[in-house]
Amino acid sequence: MLAHARSIHSQIGLLVEEMQLEIGPRRQGLQLFLQRLSLRSDLNGEEREALLALPGQPQRVEAHRDIVGLGDDVDHACLVLDGLVGRFAQLSDGRRQTIGLHSPGDMADLYSLMMPKAPSALHALTKATVLRIPHAALRKLTARYPAVGAAFWRDCVVDGNVMGQWLLNVGRREARGRLAHLICELAVRISRSERPSERSYPIRITQEQLADALGLTSVHVNRTLKALREEGLASLAKGQVHIEDWDALAAAAEFDPSYLGLPESRVATPALSVQGS
Repeated sequence: MLAHARSIHSQIGLLVEEMQLEIGPRRQGLQLFLQRLSLRSDLNGEEREALLALPGQPQRVEAHRDIVGLGDDVDHACLVLDGLVGRFAQLSDGRRQTIGLHSPGDMADLYSLMMPKAPSALHALTKATVLRIPHAALRKLTARYPAVGAAFWRDCVVDGNVMGQWLLNVGRREARGRLAHLICELAVRISRSERPSERSYPIRITQEQLADALGLTSVHVNRTLKALREEGLASLAKGQVHIEDWDALAAAAEFDPSYLGLPESRVATPALSVQGS
């Protein structure tokens, strides 16, 4: 009897945990996504509430595991709730190139609504949780509220702009400029301000993962981080980026935040944690 009671108690505990995961983080994640969309799109109260009511299935993913495989046929889009997610392309021999980083509030593969066969894959760089939102629900939402569809379109345009800058980064910038540009971009995206007031932000990313994103070796990343630190521009230590001289760092990166489509007058908001574990 005692063992049976303990089993029932355990099952109830798991059920409560799953319900909390579905209600709390789901709403919080959608709120972050709404805030991201609202940076570039005006949505009325009814449209906002409809977006916040989207259904979704939370999925916990351990670090270094794929969330969406290359070429997978998917019927949902992945909204990052916590952790850090990378998007990557891959050669036939298994070598990968990271082509995007996604933090909480990012719909990492919103484009899958129109292209359900994944042209790139999603990978948990840290322990992460994503909300799997059915394509059917997203289509129903955009059909009823065209302004939400336009907001999705703008978000995908910015996503394309970011990928264009990443291509320029690995194709033309030297290592110092590549790393400086990525640090600046993440600061703007996380603070949601073209000129962040917060000059530090947490991000659990390894030098090997940075190397995959920058098209460098981990040894080269280590040397470049050391150079930026010695120049008094920026540093990365214990999962925390510190920007010492924004103007000099932006100059080294030739960083122009206009491709992110943020209003110049936007006031910075507190930095989001993308630490994961």
